[in-house]
Amino acid sequence: MPNLTSVGIQLITKYFPNLSDTQIRSFTELETQFRYWNEQINLISRKDIDLLYERHVLHSLAIAKVISFKSGTSILDVGTGGGFPGIPLAILFPECDFHLVDSIGKKIMVVKEICNALDLKNVKAEQIRAEQIKGNYDFVVSRAVTQLKPFLQWVSKKFKPESNNSLPNGVIALKGGDLKEELSEIKRAKKEYAICDYFDEEFFETKKVIYISMVK
Repeated sequence: MPNLTSVGIQLITKYFPNLSDTQIRSFTELETQFRYWNEQINLISRKDIDLLYERHVLHSLAIAKVISFKSGTSILDVGTGGGFPGIPLAILFPECDFHLVDSIGKKIMVVKEICNALDLKNVKAEQIRAEQIKGNYDFVVSRAVTQLKPFLQWVSKKFKPESNNSLPNGVIALKGGDLKEELSEIKRAKKEYAICDYFDEEFFETKKVIYISMVK
């Protein structure tokens, strides 16, 4: 049976072929860390752990197919859970600053331990509710945290006014299923990207990246 980690790394490098040795080491160590911590705290479903690279790491990296964050970009990951999409994105964009937040303390504790093990200097992890966060960011990312309308209310005042990336500052959310009704409630400029346009795996057939502009 092939080594699951090497298969996972092959999957990542299939779509991101220009990774440095440091990035490949970080993505490799990520599975070791997740297997250990998932035994202590249920971060992701037990059946999903063997599919970590496809369903969690690569899924998180779909955001990088929509936008390549410029150096110095600040990104807030709201409801990060076990560190998705923030940790994979932080590995991919080492020159960007990531703030990973969740209201559940034990999950943030694990995120801190994983980031320390991976020596990710560009990540700050904090137990805090989105509404309580001070400071402004270029982008807010999330993975299926809640309906978009209340989510936008939580983060609406968290954005820097000046945009420096290919997309204006805004929310980038990983969502699945039929989003027509949910998106119809959003009156801001928005765009829907089908992840299956970027990744071949069947898992991504109904998965989307949703971008919503949050600057005037």
